Amino acid sequence: MPKAAVVGAGTMGHGIAELFAIAGYEVALVDVAEEYLKRALQNIEWSVKKLAEKGQVKEDVQTVMSRIKTVVNDICKAVEGVEVVVEAVVEDIEVKKRVFAEADRCAPPEAILATNTSSLPITEIAEAVKPERRPRVVGMHFFNPPPLMPLVEIIRGRYTSDETVKKTAEYAARLGKQTVVVNRDVPGFIVNRILARVNEAACWMVARGEATVQEIDSALMYKAGLPMGAFILMDYTGIDVVCFIGDAMLKRGFKTHPCPVITEKCQQKKYGVKTGEGFYKYPAPGKFQWPEVPKSAGDKIDIAYILAPAVNEAAYLLREGIATREDIDKAVRLGLNWPKGPLEYADELGIDTIVKALEEWKGKTGFEEYEPDPLLRSMVASGRLGKKSGEGFYTYVKAEEKKLETLIVRYEPGIAWIILNRPERLNAINPKMIEELWKVLDEIEQMDYEKVRVVVITGAGRAFSAGADVTGFMGATPVTIFKISRKLQMLYDRLELLDRPVICGLNGYTLGGGLELAMACDFRIASETAELGQPEINLGFIPGAGGTQRLARHIGRDRAKELIFTGDRIPAREAERLGLVHKVVPLDKLEQELRAFANKLAEKPPLALAMAKYAINFGIEAPQWVGMVLEAAQFGLLFSTEDVIEGVSSFLQKKKPQFKGK
Repeated sequence: MPKAAVVGAGTMGHGIAELFAIAGYEVALVDVAEEYLKRALQNIEWSVKKLAEKGQVKEDVQTVMSRIKTVVNDICKAVEGVEVVVEAVVEDIEVKKRVFAEADRCAPPEAILATNTSSLPITEIAEAVKPERRPRVVGMHFFNPPPLMPLVEIIRGRYTSDETVKKTAEYAARLGKQTVVVNRDVPGFIVNRILARVNEAACWMVARGEATVQEIDSALMYKAGLPMGAFILMDYTGIDVVCFIGDAMLKRGFKTHPCPVITEKCQQKKYGVKTGEGFYKYPAPGKFQWPEVPKSAGDKIDIAYILAPAVNEAAYLLREGIATREDIDKAVRLGLNWPKGPLEYADELGIDTIVKALEEWKGKTGFEEYEPDPLLRSMVASGRLGKKSGEGFYTYVKAEEKKLETLIVRYEPGIAWIILNRPERLNAINPKMIEELWKVLDEIEQMDYEKVRVVVITGAGRAFSAGADVTGFMGATPVTIFKISRKLQMLYDRLELLDRPVICGLNGYTLGGGLELAMACDFRIASETAELGQPEINLGFIPGAGGTQRLARHIGRDRAKELIFTGDRIPAREAERLGLVHKVVPLDKLEQELRAFANKLAEKPPLALAMAKYAINFGIEAPQWVGMVLEAAQFGLLFSTEDVIEGVSSFLQKKKPQFKGK
């Protein structure tokens, strides 16, 4: 059995030890006192039980727990025979150096020594070990809580070898994590540098009287689609932690000017949720309750203005080769749960818009950190402005896009994208969304195959759809609810009847009516972060948009009963095993996978796709002999089409066919 050691049994340490134990490692968990270790084991057992209830841990809880051995204040004993040591002690450089020196003295020569620091330099920590060990010292930054957050930042120190980076990525993969590589030991790495710029921008806007705390948080949540506003997140994390990390980054060269609105909270010891008051007030210390932040509060806030400093930081990281374009955006999406990375936001908002906002920041403050990065200026000069020009940080197919009240509809060559767009409500389905989906499907059905051959449906933010917006249906009569249920059923039937393939991209929560919508599609491709379920039973009712029927047809009667009766959610991989999901991919690859599959289908003869879809969808509901007759009839009908002539002649001539849907 492989062995690992985790030094520090606090919030991060015990979560990391849990991950190693679940992955099959024998783990030595070390801390300075028995009471800390006892509490850590209790927390780990509770967490493993919760994961097991969700089907995310297949082994018996006690089997996992049996792999964890606690060690009191003896690093040498803990690191005997291990292949990797992860340090997760307090963010104090001297304490970390002592831990590394002791681990270096006792661990096997080939063992990797990793630090979970979020802000301290890897190189400085590595200099506490012998020169021959330094190539095996690396940053392995987990996010809190480690069992749930999917990202690990891997940071190269000055001495870190390529082999160490490779092995660390392999360890993270075994723990079920996705990784990004930070190629240079810069303060704050990727995620904390980007987050710091957002926090600074938000704070200085308040300090200058340009906006209120509520207005900025409202804009970030409802306009940008972030899961939390900047001030809510600082309260939740702990403003003392924000001050500590900011100070550590400043001391090590991060260009910043601490904002008085944040530093005053630290001086007043108003740290947020943990003290009961920060930028907002909470019911009691340690008790989080969502502050009241009206959607309308952020109407006047320019999102480009708030996000421009974060984009500038991302451009610096890219230009300097500190991280790749993909890793910068991936780190922010997975580490902060943003729906898009900063470079993706920049392309969407326009690079010229970002540069103009930065010039405004520089003019108001005189701070050098707001000088637009040379990369941004060169992009504007060359006309690479983002989506509107077809090229920015990424290259885009020129698309026609329109924004409805609850949907974004985008037409690319051959593909119609329908994006459920109520991210602040986890894309909950309300009457307006039902109405708009009907209209969009009508529009698509009338379109020529040359314009749309495949439909892709996905969600904005961190959910595909968390179900019906029950708040919109409260107070309705049983007859009204019956009619709404039938309307939803008929809407989803339309997807099965649509004369072109429909692909669902499950980017997050896919629950209740959201899962019923997904099951009506022809294909379901899910991100690794997606969770699926029919939780209606927990609210006292049952699925009402086809869930009792389609789920049983997809996964069998008994498994359907289990999911509906318990209301349990299942992770994407389990849904794939049951056949409910066709493919599972990393979140940052979902759009790419959807587009690739849609383009593949778009190359096929559209009339044949429609006939195949009808033969399967209708035939399976009838006796087999009826289905066979239906198949034969459609098989014969297709021989009257130009596409068959094109297909046969292209086959004989060994060339790629150009189907037109005629």
